[in-house]
This record gives sequence, C-alpha cells and structure tokens, in this order.
Amino acid sequence: MAPVGEAAALVLVAVLWGGTGPFLRTGAAGLEEVRRQGRLQQLLAEICFLGLNYKYMVPFLLNQGGSLLFYLTLASADLSLAVPLCNSLALIVTLVTGRLLGEDIGGKRAAAGMLLTVLGVTLCIAGS
Repeated sequence: MAPVGEAAALVLVAVLWGGTGPFLRTGAAGLEEVRRQGRLQQLLAEICFLGLNYKYMVPFLLNQGGSLLFYLTLASADLSLAVPLCNSLALIVTLVTGRLLGEDIGGKRAAAGMLLTVLGVTLCIAGS
C-alpha cells in the first residue's frame, strides 16, 4: 500500500473508531436497568440487550470494521506513525461527533486540546 493509501486507511480507522464512540454510548442507554438474579443470568441479559439493539450493534460493527482495517494496515504501515495518528485523530473525531450529538465536550480547554493534538499529529507525519 502506498504511503498516501496508508494514511487514508489510518484516517478512516480514526473516523470509524472515533465516530462510533458517542453512538455506542447512546445505544447502550438503558443497560443499567437490566436486572437479573445471578451473575450468569445478568451477563446473558446484558448481552441480549446489546446484541438485539440495532442502535448499539450498527456502531459496534462499524467500530470493529475499523479495528480490522487497522490490523490489516499495520502490515505495511510504520507502527510509530500509525498508533499515534489513529488514537489522536480518533479522540478528535469522538469530541466532534459527541458535540454534534449535543454532548458537552468541555469548551475552550477541549478546543485547545484538539488544536494541540492536531499539531502533534502534524509533527509526527512531518517527521516520518
């Protein structure tokens, strides 16, 4: 895979990881109300609740698709670039997606953190 293709794949991984986080939180809403007697019955009830909930399963499967793409991209990507790029951009995408969904992301400090993260990723890419 060409370096541009690797970078595009890693950005897609970050979008899949970061963009699905807020939707996973939304889809898992109500899980704390699932109550059963015994640990095994509780575990099975929670698995059924999440597994049968499309609002949880669609983002979960997209997130896992991002993990698969990350695994496949690591075969040819520079590890010292791939991990920081994906994780930092996923954080930014999570904050932006959460904000679009109406979550409180922390105001000016969060914006400053995103700016510093973008600066750090830019330095990583420029140094590679």
